[in-house]
Amino acid sequence: MKMRCLAPLMFALLALPRPAAAQEWIEYTSTQDRFSVNFPGQPTVQAITYTSWLDGKFPAHVYTVARGLERYSVMMVDYTEAERIHTERAKACAQDAHRVCLGNDPIAQGSGGWKYDVHGAVDFATSAYLKRDAKLTYFAWATIDRIAGRQIQLTNADRSRTYVQIHMYDNRLYVIEATVPAGAAEPGLFQQSPRFLDEAGRPVRFQDNYLNMYPPPPRAGQGVQQ
Repeated sequence: MKMRCLAPLMFALLALPRPAAAQEWIEYTSTQDRFSVNFPGQPTVQAITYTSWLDGKFPAHVYTVARGLERYSVMMVDYTEAERIHTERAKACAQDAHRVCLGNDPIAQGSGGWKYDVHGAVDFATSAYLKRDAKLTYFAWATIDRIAGRQIQLTNADRSRTYVQIHMYDNRLYVIEATVPAGAAEPGLFQQSPRFLDEAGRPVRFQDNYLNMYPPPPRAGQGVQQ
């Protein structure tokens, strides 16, 4: 009799909806913005304008997934048109000698300011996190597939934890961020998953450290170039 009662009970339990926490993660790929990452669901995508260190206005996309008190995001800022953007900005720059956008200097100011803006993009993005009202618990130089960047960990006022990775590949800035509530496990599945893609949509990995704006080393799987 007990066995006959057990079958309907098991069927009822299986029919119950699964909690949100049991939802499967997906490997999300954006060929447009050239990255892939594991998200706990399909992200929402928002187009924004990002103001850079030297006040350039750059197109960006923010990919976000919220799951309960957890939040995951990737922001890609497109610096590939930095030279054009700063050249146009220099034409309309106010006549103030202290303005770095003034003049025709091709190296550091005026139209040449784009080079400094791109070189400083990772540090500028990093500074926004260092200014937060949170306790910095980890800060280090780091790489993803030998692509150089920064890793940051913060403890927020509500004891939640924020984990950040900031990298730049092919003049594209990536800010990869996860926040989990107090006492939750580190978001390792998210943190360890980011990959950057080439123009053909293939994951990129280098044999040596890659620094944006410098000649790239050979890619992994290729012979050492002479």
